[in-house]
Amino acid sequence: MIELSKAEFEVLDALWVNYPATASQIIERLSDEKQWHEKTIKTLLGRLVKKGALSFEKDGRQYIYTPCMERAEYTLKESQNFIERFFSGRIAPLVSGFAKSEQLSQQDINELKKVIDEWEKQ
Repeated sequence: MIELSKAEFEVLDALWVNYPATASQIIERLSDEKQWHEKTIKTLLGRLVKKGALSFEKDGRQYIYTPCMERAEYTLKESQNFIERFFSGRIAPLVSGFAKSEQLSQQDINELKKVIDEWEKQ
């Protein structure tokens, strides 16, 4: 599992929006949310390549970046890792904690019920 810092994840998340993309396009996407210098983003892109989270092709003077994994794949692995580390691989204590702290909206509850119903039918 590739471990990413919060900043690295934000750069990768900007790329997942639409890829492949050049560094300039990624910088533009992040400029509305972050006050990061262009060089910082390029450094983060380099780290992501080194970690195997991104691949790139050189096109003239530009690098064109592509993620090496889909967002859904990464979030599933991260979620499983989180649940394993903090809840010994059990999901019920996680959901129970949110329910007890009243952080589950009615929409969340309905979605959870639907997922459980679908799972039980299989």
